[in-house]
Amino acid sequence: MTLGQRIKALRKQRCLTQEELAIKAGISYTTLTKVENEGIKNPSFESVVAIAKGLSVSLDELTFTTK
Repeated sequence: MTLGQRIKALRKQRCLTQEELAIKAGISYTTLTKVENEGIKNPSFESVVAIAKGLSVSLDELTFTTK
């Protein structure tokens, strides 16, 4: 599972729209959309941290997947 897919899955589990998560994370809607859709292959560390905080998950939970 890619980072974008993981973010999208966690966002949907929390019943958040992309706009709601972007606001919670303090990032632009465009940035979040691009990260989710793999338009940004290597998002900035700051963006990933902000998304993790917006989803109320650790960086480990957001970035590492289990097999």
